[in-house]
Amino acid sequence: MSTSNTQVPADKPADPYTAKNKEEPSLQEKIGDLIKFIEDRKFCMMTTRIGSNGLLVSRCMALAGKHYTFVPSFQQLMRWLTHELHEQEGNGVDLIFHANTESGKTDDLASDPKINLSFLAPSGEWASLSGEASVETDREKVRKFYSPALKAWIGDLGDGKHDGGPEDPRICVIKVNAVTAQYAIASRSSVGGFVEFAKGVATGEAPSVNKLRYIDEQDLKKWRSTNAQL
Repeated sequence: MSTSNTQVPADKPADPYTAKNKEEPSLQEKIGDLIKFIEDRKFCMMTTRIGSNGLLVSRCMALAGKHYTFVPSFQQLMRWLTHELHEQEGNGVDLIFHANTESGKTDDLASDPKINLSFLAPSGEWASLSGEASVETDREKVRKFYSPALKAWIGDLGDGKHDGGPEDPRICVIKVNAVTAQYAIASRSSVGGFVEFAKGVATGEAPSVNKLRYIDEQDLKKWRSTNAQL
């Protein structure tokens, strides 16, 4: 079903911004820039579907390193204390999150594994990954990505089993296999972007300010085949 609300001139794009900013660089550049953008972000929003009513719900997930061997900064402490921690799989596009099996998101994924991860920068740059998630409780996988920081949120229940350590059965891994992705990152400096935007306001011409890119399932399959490390 079309949602078009008007008819534009045949020689003009109906969405000038997309037409002006959409790029199709090499696969290496396209996915490499996406991976860098993800690595530079502190948080993402994970969106799942509630099984009981079909509504969507988003939760903030913290991006964090595996271990810290130095006195952490305030920002790193905040990353430790925001429930789940994140790591990348070897190919950079499939993401690993720690979670508590007793939390709502694991129930959501049991009924519908489809998932979205969204990343946003203060500048307005953004990335969106859609895919499918699996909840894994294999202890070897949990230990591989375990961080002592998990204990701060999972907690120690004092029964010798649920202690927030790597053998705590509540700790699971959510693996997100990306199927498609799209993102927009700045193509100009802040000053250059402002000038281009101002020009667009004055002339009605869509500004060229972003690198707008789409990554489809075939792109990701090709990337995995040549960049698998795990």
